Amino acid sequence: MDDVRATTTEIPRAADGRVPGRRGRATRQRLLDVAEGMLAHVSYRDLKVVDISREAGTSPATFYQYFADVDAAVLALTEEMVAKGSDELRSLVIDPTWDAPAAAAGLAEGFLTFFDRNAPMLRVIDLATTEGDERFRALRIQLLNGVFLSLQSLADQAGAEGRLAPGVDPGAAAGILTTMLAHVSAHQAGFAAWGVERDALAGTMATLIDWTVRSHEE
Repeated sequence: MDDVRATTTEIPRAADGRVPGRRGRATRQRLLDVAEGMLAHVSYRDLKVVDISREAGTSPATFYQYFADVDAAVLALTEEMVAKGSDELRSLVIDPTWDAPAAAAGLAEGFLTFFDRNAPMLRVIDLATTEGDERFRALRIQLLNGVFLSLQSLADQAGAEGRLAPGVDPGAAAGILTTMLAHVSAHQAGFAAWGVERDALAGTMATLIDWTVRSHEE
């Protein structure tokens, strides 16, 4: 994967390209906050401009000053989440000292917590990506790319020090661990339905991560 993390924060603009003033930015943000709140209990495809506008205490005409349609608003929300979330998730790998199991435990728990907190927007990313929307696919890659690259670096180091199991490719290991973290975290409710509780998910993922990038001895 290429490192596609965002390096700048763009100034929010209106639908016609203008840079809104302070009141305009506040209105735009209120519309986004309402849309995000509604996504917790309304399907992305059922979200309507009129409903967002009503809940925000404004009109559809005002909504269209800032966003061309619901997709544009949801894309803006997703971009905001990814810009912050990519750094948050990456820090779970690069901030700890990987000389004890606590680092892997923190990574697993951090992913579960992040996916809990951002579940509505992450569901949107999954749905749009499944439908073939390349914009959301690129955002998903951006969200997880820093984790993948950082885990690959740890796996490379483990390999150089003879701590990686024979036949394990560092890039493949990093990709599998990143995919495991994302998919398990996104499907916690499904695991609970099977009787697998959150603590078991966190502990098992942590053990697999630690075994791969730190603990294995030939």
